[in-house]
Order: sequence, then structure tokens, then C-alpha cells
Amino acid sequence: MRVYVSADMEGITGLVDADDVQPGGRDYERGRALMAEDVNAAVRGAVRAGATEILVNDAHGPMRNLLPEALHPAARLVRGKPKRMSMLEGLTAGHDALVCVGHHARAGALGVLSHSFMGHEIEDMWLDDRPVGEIGLVHATAAAVGVPMAVLTGDDAACAEATEWDPSVATVTVKYARDRFAAELRPPGQARRAVEEAVVAALAAPPVAPTAPPDGPVDLTVRWQSASVAAVLLDIPGVTAVDARTVRARGALPGLYRQFGVWMRVAASLTGRPPYC
Repeated sequence: MRVYVSADMEGITGLVDADDVQPGGRDYERGRALMAEDVNAAVRGAVRAGATEILVNDAHGPMRNLLPEALHPAARLVRGKPKRMSMLEGLTAGHDALVCVGHHARAGALGVLSHSFMGHEIEDMWLDDRPVGEIGLVHATAAAVGVPMAVLTGDDAACAEATEWDPSVATVTVKYARDRFAAELRPPGQARRAVEEAVVAALAAPPVAPTAPPDGPVDLTVRWQSASVAAVLLDIPGVTAVDARTVRARGALPGLYRQFGVWMRVAASLTGRPPYC
């Protein structure tokens, strides 16, 4: 069994603030250690369930948060950027399951460190007119590759979002949002045991077929904070305007997911503001 782990940081046990998850933040070094512990709990669960190959992708920010020496030796690590497939770099149809560790709710949700890919720069996103954030787009893209999302860990808002998107995904709530930068925390040991046991149970069960995206192309619509970002994106073939700050493109996943990565690189080059404000 081949297991793929997409590791984000905002939904990690104990983390609540930008200083916990951004390089240079006063608690970032501690945050990256906590991230490794949550990831290792998932890896232990995969090993117990019989995984013969585990690939972990560091999917947060600079994508250099996990220290290789801190990672469980049963896993290989994809680290650094740019990556054409970003949060899903290295995922192939040969993987049997996707495990998302430390993920967070979409922009506008009252979840810990909630946002959609770029902090304040992306105000809203829709996939075929359905509100979507990182969880939904990662789920749909993995499904297009042919891999089911088996487990997702994060705060209660992220877990509710995953369940709304696909009730078959097993979720582990490691903290409960009090506000965007505040949470009630589960004890770390308890949370990590829950992550490990959820992964064991999900991977040991009969495999669930991935929820297939709609046949043919889908629409991805993004509303930006800045009209200048939307205007520049219109120079990319296939990108059309919905209004002054909103653009849309139609295509098949995972290709459309890769194109969205280009949109974010364009937006980053035009803004340069910190992702949480």
C-alpha cells in the first residue's frame, strides 16, 4: 500500500497564530517541531496499517518547514519550491490513499488561520459554483488523479469543511476554533494518538473509491482582493473576467490545479504582503 501525506501547518496541534507558522515568527521553530509530531503520528498509523511506501509533501508556505531529521524514518519527504503540483507534488495514480495533516478552513470561515492558499489576497473561490478552499480543491484534484482522501486533521472548522465536501473522509479535530487566531487545544499527546488511530482505521478498512470530479472540464473561479491581480491574469489564455476582481478558467483537473498555481505566482509577484493581517 502506497500512502501520500500532504502536510500543511495551520491545522497542526497547538498552533493558532501567524508567529507559529511563518519563518521568522517568534514561535515558528517550535511550530515546525509540533508539525513534525503530527505528521509522524500519521506516518506511524500508515505503517501500522501496512503501508509499504509513504511519501510526505511539505505543503505549507515556503515548503521547507519539516526538518528531514525530525521525520519518521519510514517516510520520504518532498521539500522546497516551486512545485508544479504544489500541495500535491508527487501524488500519482499509484498511491492508494491521501492523508491531509494540519489543514485549515477556507477564506471567510471562522477557523484557525483560515484562508484559501494566499491569506487575504484570495477572498473567495468556487469550483463549478460550489464554494471551495484548499480542502475542496485538493480533494477534487486528488480524485481526478484517482486517489481518495482518506483522512484529514485540523481544527473543527476544517474537519466540518472536509465532511461537507465528502462525508467518507475520516477527520481528526486537534483544536476547536474560538476565533481566527484563538483555539481551545486538545492535549498534544491525546491529539496525536487520535491522528494515529484514525489513519490506522481508515487505511485498514476496505478502500473507498475516490469521489470523481464531474466528467469533462470544470470551472474554477477566484475573487481577488486586488483588481490589478485579476487584470494581469486576463493575459493568460483561457482566463476570463467575471467582474473587476474575479476571474474564471475552465479546464480538466489536475491541469487546472497546475494553472491555478501560476495564478498564485503572478499574484505573489504583484503584492508581497504578509499572508495574515
